[in-house]
Amino acid sequence: MRPGYLLIFSYCSVALIGTILLALPAASTSEPLSIIDSMFTATSAICVTGLIVVDTGTQFTVFGKWVIMALIQLGGLGVMTFSVFLFLFLGRGMGTRQRWIITEGFTPAPIREIGSLIRSIFIFTAVAEIMGAGLLYLFWRGRMGAGDAVFTSLFHSISAFCNAGFSFFANSFIRYRGSALLNVTIASLIVIGGIGFPVIYEFIVRIRYWKRHKRVPLSLHTRMVLWTTLILIVSGTVLILTLENDCQIAGMSVKEKVFASLFQSITARTAGFNTLHIPVLGSATLFILVMLMFVGASPGSCGGGIKTTSLSVMAAIVKNRIQGRKSISIFHRTLPDETVSRALSIFILAVLTVTAGLIALLVTEIGSLSAGHGMFLAYLFESVSAFATVGLSMGVTSTLTAAGKVVIIVLMLLGRVGLLTVAYVVTRRARGMEFRYAEEKVMIG
Repeated sequence: MRPGYLLIFSYCSVALIGTILLALPAASTSEPLSIIDSMFTATSAICVTGLIVVDTGTQFTVFGKWVIMALIQLGGLGVMTFSVFLFLFLGRGMGTRQRWIITEGFTPAPIREIGSLIRSIFIFTAVAEIMGAGLLYLFWRGRMGAGDAVFTSLFHSISAFCNAGFSFFANSFIRYRGSALLNVTIASLIVIGGIGFPVIYEFIVRIRYWKRHKRVPLSLHTRMVLWTTLILIVSGTVLILTLENDCQIAGMSVKEKVFASLFQSITARTAGFNTLHIPVLGSATLFILVMLMFVGASPGSCGGGIKTTSLSVMAAIVKNRIQGRKSISIFHRTLPDETVSRALSIFILAVLTVTAGLIALLVTEIGSLSAGHGMFLAYLFESVSAFATVGLSMGVTSTLTAAGKVVIIVLMLLGRVGLLTVAYVVTRRARGMEFRYAEEKVMIG
């Protein structure tokens, strides 16, 4: 099996197992979930999306919540990453396909020490999630019993770090938007889990060099990720604060306004938690969130979207073309043609996929609601949220028909593993001798 297909097969297999487990009577507090709802929830968990058709906190038993948490952890780090870690733990080597998937998903350039990379990923993830759970426990210990506080803290720490957005609370964290401890902890976990393991691994390597009194400059990949992430967070915060200052956040204190705007800017990029009521946000704010969701997190992270580096490359293409340059450069480095081609391909395919999903939802759902044409933005929001594995919704998820749920399931799977496969196919080396047709100009613009 080719690496790309192996990756898809692994996610679909785990989603199927999750579907069976969540459909069991032991997973639900009332009537067992239907197969389509179990499949939707399992796919949303393994794809770390967070879209739900039933309330997680009240519908599922402790067993069901453990299943969802396990699926989130598997999906966040990658099913194949866990299998490679198991091979290394048992003292067995990994095959070429597994090595390709790990290299493609977690490093901007091939490295020799794949085992060291995998171990670093697991150790860092465990440390981050345990520290996050500890801080969240300090917040929830006075609001519920000790046992519930431990489990709630662990679940939300994993959900935040893996950018999943699943929560035990029906309104997410709206009631806690004034808490500095909760907002900072959840937002930090989201950012750390969203910048990508290549960046984290590079900082780990740099720490080792610093101990040896060696200075190593940051790679182009890391600089692009950090700068783009910072710009998106700051610009998103300012825009939400400005657009909603006289609307939803009008009656809040200055601290709550800043926390709510910052939190929503961060979580819109694939995390899915919210401290503002999404359906009542202004149209301009909703479209800002759509754009943030479409970009998503960074390569090699727990998040989805077209990724921050793709946005950086697209911006570099526009800038360099306007300046009349044939090559594409950024941060005083020239990007390979393969990288530029890949970013363009991912962007175009992402737009086409979201458009197809939106049309499918309009066809399957618009007849079931009296709102008619007014639901266009809601279904666009839903499509982008599913494809970018975000989890935010304008409240239409639970109203979807069976056909609509299938559409969202497909979008979530494509958003989590599809673009990796497409990128692999697009960037394969051409076979045989290349040739070019005769050139002929056309009018542009």
